Parts: sequence; C-alpha cells; structure tokens
Amino acid sequence: MHPPDFVLEFIDEYFAAQVMPHARLQRAVSLLSDHYRARRPSSAAPLTPEEKLAAYLLTRLPATYAAASHVLAEAARRLPAPPASILDLGAGIGAAAIAALEIFPRLQATLFEPDASFRECGARLLPRADWKAVDLTSASSFPSHSLVISSYVLGEIAAARRDAVVARAWQASQSALVLIEPGSPAGFAIIRQARSQLLHLGAHLLAPCPAPLPCPIPEGDWCHFAQRLERTALQRRIKHAALSYEDEKFSYVVASRVPSAVPMARLIRRPIHHPGLIELTLCRGDRIESSNVTKRDRGRFRWARHAVWGDALE
Repeated sequence: MHPPDFVLEFIDEYFAAQVMPHARLQRAVSLLSDHYRARRPSSAAPLTPEEKLAAYLLTRLPATYAAASHVLAEAARRLPAPPASILDLGAGIGAAAIAALEIFPRLQATLFEPDASFRECGARLLPRADWKAVDLTSASSFPSHSLVISSYVLGEIAAARRDAVVARAWQASQSALVLIEPGSPAGFAIIRQARSQLLHLGAHLLAPCPAPLPCPIPEGDWCHFAQRLERTALQRRIKHAALSYEDEKFSYVVASRVPSAVPMARLIRRPIHHPGLIELTLCRGDRIESSNVTKRDRGRFRWARHAVWGDALE
C-alpha cells in the first residue's frame, strides 16, 4: 500500500525543490521518529518548522495514511450508510482525510490543525477542504459531522485532558467516531480508555471488537494491528533501509451511533502456518482464544489459509 499518486507526486516535487542538506533531513527524520517511539509529543522535538514538516511528509504522512486507510475500510464495511462529511481532528497534513476520501469520494472535509505550516501544506494537497486553526484542548465543542476521526493525536494531548476531547469528538459525530493511536502498549492504553468511555456514553462498537464487553486483553499485553506500506527510494536512503517496505502498527476503535453486525471473532495475531495446521489467536469479545485449525475442518481451514492479522471471523 502507498498513498494516492497525487500525494506521492506532491512529496517528490516538495523534496525536488528543497535545498535542505541530506544530513539535516536525516537528522530531522531521526529526531521525529525518536519522539514518536518515546511517546513524547512531536511538537517538543527540537526541530525548525521546515525540518518538522519535511520529516513528517517523508515518514509520518505515508504511515498515517496506511493506518487510516486500513481502519476506514473496516469502518466502511460496518457503517449502515456512507458518511456525508468528515471532521479530522489534529489533521496534520490531512493523511486521514485523504484516506477517507479514497473510500468515500463525496465527503465534505473539515480539518482542524493548529500548526500553520502543516495547514498550508495540507491545503495544497486538499484545496477543497475547510482547514481551521483549532486547538483541540481549548475548544469547548466541535462542529457536527457524519464521521469524526482522530489519528495519532490523543497521545499528544495531556492525559488529564483526553477524556474531554474524546467526549467532544463523540458529541460531534452524527454517525461514527474513529480513534487511531500507535500500536504500542501506551497507544493501546489510550484506545482502551477511550473505548470504555465511549461505551459509557452509549456508543456501539463497530470494530475491531466483537462485543461491547470489558476488554479481555490481559495486563502487560496490547491489542494492535499492522498495515504494510511501500517505502519510496528517498525513504530508503534516509533510513538506510534495506527493505522496500515497512509495517505501520496501530491500535484503534470505531464507535457508532447505531448498532451494526459485528464479527464472531477477530484475529489479533498473525496466523502461524504449519503443514496441515494453522494456529490462530482470536478475540471473542469476552476472552482471548488460541485455536488450531486442521484440514479436517475444511471450511474453516480454507478461511484460515487466506486470513491475515486483523481479519474478522464472520
């Protein structure tokens, strides 16, 4: 997977016009990645606006797009009707909104992003969208939209203020709310707390959970998924990467105003294949289940042979 061609062309043109030395760009990418892995706000990274924008364009825009595309495709399978509008909270350069527009082309998009350089860059990618300079923690409410999404944002907000932002995001969502965070113990903890809060507010879970029950993931473990994305030649050079791809890992929840059909279970680990046997780790909603599927169970074995991490067992 990779972002749409117009995004890749924009990134190529941006860096073709850049005079930033290779070593400086490499340092900016490394610093932004270090802050991301250490769960420190990216705004605290000691980077100039130019360095931060370049590093984000090169690394986080494609990864955020990949995760949002995966999650929104799952949401599309469960939503009772296509959304008419989207509100992207903490939009960055618009990666999540771009993913949404690939799935729902007629969406009217509103994007909240406090960083001026990110807004300016994003407006060149999504010129028809409504870009607004909004601080999520100081706004008393958000405007209503069919679909509200927050991707890789809640972890940048102080823990004491997250619940209020989630509550305002849920209040603004006419149809569904999508929350995405890094696929790490800290990212999952944020999603788990938001999931509990949304259930308390009366939300219906569409994905990934098979049931609106207390999360059965044991202490010390975390529920996350992955989306593979292709690396560009520039990314490989900057990261000194031998592989032509990387896996973006994320945790997420999709909450809806109305109930919808949910799966019997979901694969929460990669299937392990042996001759005539496939090991599955499934979340059943009330428990985590390890299951061995053999060729004797033809229908289930056929499904398991093609199943990938994150798939739903309907």
